[in-house]
Amino acid sequence: MSIAKRAAAIKPSPTLATAAKAKAMKAQGIDVVDFGVGEPDFDTPENVKLAGIKAIQSGFTKYTPAGGTDELKDAVIDKFKKDNGLQYEKSQVLISCGAKHSLYNIAEALFDPGDEVIIPSPYWVSYPDQVILNDAVPVIVETTEEEGFRISAAKLEKAVTKKTKALVLNSPSNPTGLAYDKKTLEEIAAIAVKHNIYVISDEIYEHLLYDGFKHYSIASLGQEIKNLTIVVNGVSKSHAMTGWRIGYAAGPKDVITAMSNIQSQSTSNPCSISQKAANEALRGPQDFIKTMTVEFDKRRVYMVDRLNKMPGISCIKPVGAFYAFPNVSALYGKSVSGKRIANSSDLATYLLEDAKVALVSGDAFGADAYIRLSYATSMENIKKGLDRIEEAVRNLK
Repeated sequence: MSIAKRAAAIKPSPTLATAAKAKAMKAQGIDVVDFGVGEPDFDTPENVKLAGIKAIQSGFTKYTPAGGTDELKDAVIDKFKKDNGLQYEKSQVLISCGAKHSLYNIAEALFDPGDEVIIPSPYWVSYPDQVILNDAVPVIVETTEEEGFRISAAKLEKAVTKKTKALVLNSPSNPTGLAYDKKTLEEIAAIAVKHNIYVISDEIYEHLLYDGFKHYSIASLGQEIKNLTIVVNGVSKSHAMTGWRIGYAAGPKDVITAMSNIQSQSTSNPCSISQKAANEALRGPQDFIKTMTVEFDKRRVYMVDRLNKMPGISCIKPVGAFYAFPNVSALYGKSVSGKRIANSSDLATYLLEDAKVALVSGDAFGADAYIRLSYATSMENIKKGLDRIEEAVRNLK
């Protein structure tokens, strides 16, 4: 007997593996600075926590409809209208157990064996594996710093075949922190409409933007592209609610219906208590987001400035999310104490074991010339961690 081939082809999430290793070292009493984790270090807003407590106290602890409560769907509909100029009906909205769950539901609902799914690299680690788990084929299209890590219409056109089913977009991006401007999205939308391919638009970092950059949802650029787009979002990043596990998706009714049916046979409903909290997050005061973004901005500027002053490292300034994605390839081929750095994985291991700094190697995101650092941690930790990285890098010869 053996496990299914699709399961054997999947590796554990590298970002979660890094976090687990860092936590294990900390449990041993080792002082590790963790730049690997992809979650805000802020606490969930008090009004949101109180909504969860009230839900428990009032007995809102039973099953809800599998696809989420009408109350939360209405809040999501209002959010899309207010923030993105998008109109949806309740039948076009699904509440899931986190944005990752929404994305997996999409993959289950859309992909057949042999379907091709275009994924620009660098990419979030789960995109290719979710495609593979549903017997489809991830088609990786490399993007560059010079392109702002954005897939161009020309590259997209070249990658499309008769087997292409969908394109995955992530803006702002994990891991690069860069985002798509309106003009580029319009050009991509034209290609998607021309070839009648779905666009899976992951907008989980929508509200974490800097330097006046404006977020556009590709679904808002016309009825034709809206009919082909499934927008994914959630409250994890915007309201520091990663552990509450609430994400949502909106799109064509037939796709959302299929996703809802799949969810009803897999997880059933998202946590009832978390749905009440998420409703308050979307309906209540939004000043928390601005407060958090202002602090992230300070950390972003400091981290990128420090990285660019280190020998052998260059870092493009992100405009969103809370990640820095420096190019460290100039360090490859160097050694210290018999350890040779040949790639991003070697460098990440060296920095964890010798400098006691946890981060994620770029190969996990399809970009081996880079590493990812999260600045969703205190400025004190950022300064300490960057001091350690700088010393470790200077020791390489």
